[in-house]
Amino acid sequence: MMESGVPVCNTCGEQVEFDANGEVFVACRQCHFPICRDCLNYELKEGRKVCLRCGTPYGESSLADEKTEGSGNHSTMASHLNEPQHLGIHARHVSSVSTVDSELNDESGNPIWKNRVESWKDKKNKKKKAATKTEKEPEKVAQVPTEQQMEENLSPEAAEPLSTIIPLPPNKITPYRAVIIIRLIILALFFHYRVTNPVDSAYGLWITSVICEIWFAFSWVLDQFPKWCPINRETYVDRLSARYEREGEPSELAAVDFFVSTVDPLKEPPLITANTILSILAVDYPVEMVSCYVSDDGAAMLTFESLVETADFARKWVPFCKKFSIEPRAPEFYFSQKIDYLKDKIQPSFVKERRAMKRDYEEFKVRVNALVAKAQKTPEEGWTMQDGTPWPGNNPRDHPGMIQVFLGSTGAQDIEGNELPRLVYVSREKRPGYQHHKKAGAENALVRVSAVLTNAPYILNLDCDHYVNNSKAIREAMCFFMDPQVGKDVCYVQFPQRFDGIDRSDRYANRNIVFFDVNMKGLDGIQGPVYVGTGCVFNRQALYGYGPPNLPTLKKPSSSCSWCGCCSCCCPSKKPTKDLTEAYRDAKREELDAAIFNLKEIENYDEHERSMLISQTSFEKTFGLSSVFIESTLMEYGGVPDSVNPSTLIKEAIHVIGCGYEEKTEWGKEIGWIYGSVTEDILTGFKMHCRGWRSIYCMPVRPAFKGSAPINLSDRLHQVLRWALGSVEIFLSRHCPLWYGFAGGRLKWLQRMAYINTIVYPFTSLPLIAYCTLPAICLLTGKFIIPTLSNLASLLFLGLFLSIIVTSVLELRWSGVGIEDLWRNEQFWVIGGVSAHLFAVFQGFLKMLAGIDTNFTVTAKAADDAEFGELYIIKWTTVLIPPTTLLIINMVGVVAGFSDALNKGYEAWGPLFGKVFFAFWVILHLYPFLKGLMGRQNRTPTIVVLWSVLLASVFSLVWVKINPFVSKVDSATIAQSCISIDC
Repeated sequence: MMESGVPVCNTCGEQVEFDANGEVFVACRQCHFPICRDCLNYELKEGRKVCLRCGTPYGESSLADEKTEGSGNHSTMASHLNEPQHLGIHARHVSSVSTVDSELNDESGNPIWKNRVESWKDKKNKKKKAATKTEKEPEKVAQVPTEQQMEENLSPEAAEPLSTIIPLPPNKITPYRAVIIIRLIILALFFHYRVTNPVDSAYGLWITSVICEIWFAFSWVLDQFPKWCPINRETYVDRLSARYEREGEPSELAAVDFFVSTVDPLKEPPLITANTILSILAVDYPVEMVSCYVSDDGAAMLTFESLVETADFARKWVPFCKKFSIEPRAPEFYFSQKIDYLKDKIQPSFVKERRAMKRDYEEFKVRVNALVAKAQKTPEEGWTMQDGTPWPGNNPRDHPGMIQVFLGSTGAQDIEGNELPRLVYVSREKRPGYQHHKKAGAENALVRVSAVLTNAPYILNLDCDHYVNNSKAIREAMCFFMDPQVGKDVCYVQFPQRFDGIDRSDRYANRNIVFFDVNMKGLDGIQGPVYVGTGCVFNRQALYGYGPPNLPTLKKPSSSCSWCGCCSCCCPSKKPTKDLTEAYRDAKREELDAAIFNLKEIENYDEHERSMLISQTSFEKTFGLSSVFIESTLMEYGGVPDSVNPSTLIKEAIHVIGCGYEEKTEWGKEIGWIYGSVTEDILTGFKMHCRGWRSIYCMPVRPAFKGSAPINLSDRLHQVLRWALGSVEIFLSRHCPLWYGFAGGRLKWLQRMAYINTIVYPFTSLPLIAYCTLPAICLLTGKFIIPTLSNLASLLFLGLFLSIIVTSVLELRWSGVGIEDLWRNEQFWVIGGVSAHLFAVFQGFLKMLAGIDTNFTVTAKAADDAEFGELYIIKWTTVLIPPTTLLIINMVGVVAGFSDALNKGYEAWGPLFGKVFFAFWVILHLYPFLKGLMGRQNRTPTIVVLWSVLLASVFSLVWVKINPFVSKVDSATIAQSCISIDC
């Protein structure tokens, strides 16, 4: 017990010492907030120069300690320290709402809080020792776990930044921005003309076209302005090695847990999954720092057995890759490369060993294929294991949790006697009556299992068909995470997706080059790229719902742009800042800030209140009933807690993957992968950005990961349908970017605009399908959506077309994207918009509002065994009907238009030009769809043709009968016409 009358430090719990005059040390003369000198010095070194309780700046006597310690905090840090209520915000800011029971124990026997305090004291002591031994700047200390252990001066190379931002040169970005502004002005003038010049003879056509064009302009603004500040980044892997892998010392690189998820091995071939796992196990990274977790959400014995074979083959493959620096390290793709494999190889034994390894791999393929063939027919009694016991996952919807550790420090070694990375098979428990949340639920189960077994501070998730193409990819990501100047507030590092096996012309824009090389670079200049579901390295703390260490303050004047955060192109707000106390209170009421606890903010409370806030029960309401997992969440730098008995870890891991573990917790709501949408990736990244984190886009010269993509028309459309459906679900949920996360100003406006674009783009299908129908209507009726053009109107149309072209050219110039990729992207925007996006809108509303879940069946109709044979597979699906109908009616309209012009004479050819140009715009955009529909030998499902011709014919007949958009002729004119007829 402390002496009576002597206050206790509200930060570390130790007794406040006396000053030179024998009086109790007081840091704040205003409120006498009790804090010891060591804690005060630590706060000053971290840049926090005002009282934690009242916000009064510390006196000169207190600030003198900062100078003696050699503090060198950045001036930019001080700009975030103007609000007293935010001074204590720590990296772990749990954005979830819960209450604390009144009967909680206030004793210090709580193991979680005790371990947290002790680790904090140890960290502080290490910092003080390091400060006396070296004169490094304080902000370079304790940002990453290995940074604490570096007590010697770094070499000049190692002390340099691990990454750098390369802004676009002014001669590229300035004209680009100028053209965007000019295009915006031209659009305003264009709409003024369109609205003030209606077409009275076809008013319905005119008003429909104007509404569609306004929506297209709105969509363009949402897509264009997030690309205002594109940037490039460069990493320095050699500096990373020089700093954290010094010769003669153990590697200090941070550990990484890899997640690979699969469901059905008959749809996701085990051989492809095996190649992904082999590429992970052979990655160029310290083996003790790598663990690979494979989630089998289908509980298939085929997946388990193929993993056994994969672990055995890895004993040969991994040392071969590292000995000869093989790239890529997925054997299927390495041996299929059509390149000179002897290039840069100098070891005489390489050819012999490569030939032997290829033979071993062929034998491995035969064994895996044999398992696949065996699994085609399930025995009536179910599968049995080698020991004769039934396979626990015979019922994939009702089975216990399963975990098997194959490789690692206690597992098999490679053929050269070296340790291999840990490989863990995980199949979470499933029982009837429980929500399992598909991929998002499986990823959350892996988060908990990995936290119990290895607890690496960083997580990389990959789809089972995405292999590691660049063995140094993890080092590329660590150049950001382990850089003290960059990694503080980074929640994840996203790599672009690259694909194998796509046809050379990329007919259906499967590569998504425009999105990954243009849009994502633009977002990287704001608050970071969106999470795209694979090829992403996460900061584990961000997945736990914690906020960043340097949590952005509430709105205030700043030299940084409040829109994009990267440039001074926008003027700072002139609106006076609201009262800080009121603003903070408002922010705390909002769901983002309504936290259970805040591990630095609790320093404002006394001992009793602190124990209440950080009690075991409050943790359990958030993370679930596992003391081992809860304790692991408090370890900032990863690692298994010392207090845990290793023999109980597997049992605890089985517990955290139970189907009822997430009940009444914040999993899927505020922590982990977020539930509520089939595109859980967008939702998860959005929540992190709302908490104040930023993400980083990493594009190494050699693509980090490569995967496979559906290249035939039907599968591609259904992939796009799934993405669009997820966007509609988010739009109709509480997490809609239109209204979610406004408190605190943590999500930048341009970033919010980008997220709004990701959820509203499916609704463009409604005006798009109407706009694509207008040309046929105009040709069939002889009417048009635009009146006779004046000279001024002609200039407006010309200026609009030129601004569109110049914007695209300048975008290609700074991004390096080819014009063919841009055109393919434009074509598929129309194809997907009039098919998959349209169905996604209706399906989303039916699912979210009426609870009706509709599915569209896909049936294969033709195939081809030649190269890219899958490209020519025709599959029947209802999604094909709308674009086919649009093609037919526009081609019929062109024929009708030319026939009408031939009958009326040369004076009809002038008005025909605009209508035919309009129709050809639609046909050219749908041309890849037409090619896919016809197949290599014009093989089209009869049902598609019949339905499309039927709909087009009915539409044309009804149109001729009703003719709704043409001005009605009065009855007197009709009577006069009838009288003039000579019967």
